[in-house]
Amino acid sequence: MSDKKGWGATVAGWFIETDEQAQAYGSEVITDTSAAVDPSGIAADDQSVSSEPPSASLAGEYATPSPTQRVFKTEPPAATNGQVDFEQVFAAAGVDTEERERVAKTIELLRSLPVGTDAGVKKQIVEAALKAFGVPLEKIIEASVEEIQALDGYVRNSAANNEQLIGASDERIKQYEDEIKSIRSVMQQSVEEQQSVIRVCNDKKLEVQQVLEFFGQDAVARVVKASPKLHDPSEQAGVAAS
Repeated sequence: MSDKKGWGATVAGWFIETDEQAQAYGSEVITDTSAAVDPSGIAADDQSVSSEPPSASLAGEYATPSPTQRVFKTEPPAATNGQVDFEQVFAAAGVDTEERERVAKTIELLRSLPVGTDAGVKKQIVEAALKAFGVPLEKIIEASVEEIQALDGYVRNSAANNEQLIGASDERIKQYEDEIKSIRSVMQQSVEEQQSVIRVCNDKKLEVQQVLEFFGQDAVARVVKASPKLHDPSEQAGVAAS
């Protein structure tokens, strides 16, 4: 177990542990999947099991800069509706067609083996078959790591772009919120000013009304009706009703 632990700690950065694999290796194996997405070098021996949910751990890890973000020779295609063109991603990272075919054939061979086949037996079968086809195992390993680097870099670059988009969007939202706040403030000020206009005008109307009350309602009615400058409120009401 100690040999396996040492080997696992050395190359842990290349692997994403599954629950089944973690149980097989026991509690000594690093099970934090966030540590398994940094194929940039050697993982630290003192990594501990993460207490965060996998999604949180991975999200935080992908936000960390990594050399894999610079593996691309050309710009890889953007994902469409969350789907990735893996062949184009590998090609953009410089993984040539022959290398990709070697990995694909090895995957097909592994999938063709019966479920439950002993791991040691699987290894013997696959290695024997690949050697029979004249495929160097080192080349397959190298190509597989290249593909993992490409995938990790793709995810990290996508995460960086997403962070940039979110940051810019948050800034725009803040600007809009500030503008909305300013507009609401202007609206509120306008309402308060209108209420003040109504209040002071009504106060002045009551003050002037004292003059009309002094002369009496009949006298006021006669003057209003005879004057071309005045408007009879009763007539206005009738026009509005019609």
